[in-house]
Amino acid sequence: MQKGKFTKESKSKISMFPSLHSGKTAKYFYAISAEAIRNRPTAKRGKFTKETARCLLMVRFAHISDVHLGGWKQQPMQDLNFESFQMAMDICINKKLDFILIAGDLFDSAYPSIEILKKTFYEFRKLKRANIPCFIIAGSHDYSVSGKTFLDVLEKAGFCKNVEDYEDKEDLILLNPTIHKGVAIYGYPGKKTGLEIPDLRRIKLNDSPGMFKIFMLHTTIDKAKGTLPIDSIETDLLPHSDYYALGHLHIDFQYQNFVYPGPVFPNNFQELEDLQQGSFYIVDTEMENSLQKIELKIKEIVSIEVHIKNALEATEQIISELDKKNLENKIVLLRVKGELEHGKNSDIKFDQIEEFVNQKQAYFLLRNTHDLKTKEIKLEVEVKDTENIEEETIKIYSEKHPSDFNKLIPQLINSLSIEKQEGETTENFSTRVIDEAKKILKF
Repeated sequence: MQKGKFTKESKSKISMFPSLHSGKTAKYFYAISAEAIRNRPTAKRGKFTKETARCLLMVRFAHISDVHLGGWKQQPMQDLNFESFQMAMDICINKKLDFILIAGDLFDSAYPSIEILKKTFYEFRKLKRANIPCFIIAGSHDYSVSGKTFLDVLEKAGFCKNVEDYEDKEDLILLNPTIHKGVAIYGYPGKKTGLEIPDLRRIKLNDSPGMFKIFMLHTTIDKAKGTLPIDSIETDLLPHSDYYALGHLHIDFQYQNFVYPGPVFPNNFQELEDLQQGSFYIVDTEMENSLQKIELKIKEIVSIEVHIKNALEATEQIISELDKKNLENKIVLLRVKGELEHGKNSDIKFDQIEEFVNQKQAYFLLRNTHDLKTKEIKLEVEVKDTENIEEETIKIYSEKHPSDFNKLIPQLINSLSIEKQEGETTENFSTRVIDEAKKILKF
């Protein structure tokens, strides 16, 4: 997965789509009609019948990506992640869709836990009972160089079809389609650190004339990366398809017929702030407004930002801000910022803050102290005796910042300057240094 920001240029190039953030359905980029199909260039195989056109007009499918099951380390958040996935599956079943696409990162790793697998298999069994096929590709998280992942287990169980099918030749990679009711689905997996991008520049499609072509990719396209300093595939270099089902970037983005649906559930603190909830798309080629964004709202989110200078007073300050909000059954995002002039980070009693949040019956508290800094002490000294620079610097510092601890500084410097002896293990050396420091500090 990658997360980034749109540039003004990127925003201006989103063609023919009104904003989906308003909750309105986007106007589809590709109007399918019998006339359009007849006039479309084809290879070898000739004419389209009205029956074929009618079939294409009625394709209804879900485009899902970046589920990241098992991604959250905190169990309450992991539960919400799975609940959001369940909601997506139930919506697809209730709407009786023709099929589902999952464009990579169903799992957060190639080897998810047994508990995650059990629950995932149960959801896919519901799809199978509803006769809704699911087509998948691996993403950068659940991809494995060896090719052995639990996606294969899902496929062997008959719950989904991995559409990764290609022939790697000298100068090109030829993708073969998976055919389903007049739809040709092509797919190429995502890989770690964007290693799929050089491959994508060599890709050609084994043509499927007369069919609605879907290309599933888990990668970064140039039109969507914004300011991210990462490699991307040029959209102009990709072979023609009617719909590009993309995954990898955790953003809701459309450029022509290239679509990122966003994650099924936000995957970290920042994404919870930015996205608030998960989402996916339902595509209905029969409708004029063919792209429908489905929002997966599981829990409300309360974001609280507190600026502090005094760590000794911060606990009360934070609790006071939290007390102003209705936190019941909500995810609380606490962002603590500032430069500490008094005290240190450890003086903030987060266990006491968490206890207060629990008393307010919040669902879960997530905190972020990345922008909380300790004020650096700038010491400008004029040292006359360069041979005894350490002693003179300590003396000047002690005069400006008197403390009983200052008399221990020379001893600590000496004890921490000892060298590892020949043949001494790293573990023994570390123990020796720590023991010496403990003696000085009288621990």
